[in-house]
Amino acid sequence: MPATRRNDPVTALNILVVEDDALIGMLMSDMLAGLGHAVCAVEGSEAGAVAAAARFQPDLMIVDAHLRHGSGVSAVETILRSRFIPHVFVTGDKLGTQRLKTEAIVIEKPFREHDLVRAIERALASRPEIP
Repeated sequence: MPATRRNDPVTALNILVVEDDALIGMLMSDMLAGLGHAVCAVEGSEAGAVAAAARFQPDLMIVDAHLRHGSGVSAVETILRSRFIPHVFVTGDKLGTQRLKTEAIVIEKPFREHDLVRAIERALASRPEIP
């Protein structure tokens, strides 16, 4: 599992951010870059997220569960039909994430950097075993 603390060696991840609030998307991208990761795209819609996942083949997705145009949850469900990509859902409405599976990794907005780091570590540890 890659270390994601600033003082530890970092295995850079290529991360897709799905967030419909441009300011939050920019702040999240800056936070991830500060942790040593690369953000391949910031998408604000369900369709954009699905297309970006196919195009960039990210190592991880950070996904707002509720988007103005579509659903982050539906986008992840569609993407996972093609291949598994570890993912973290972020939400400002914990009750609105009832549709998520119990094993889904969810962090609530607002969150701190260490909350995001722990969620990323948990998402990467959840990769299914390949026979």
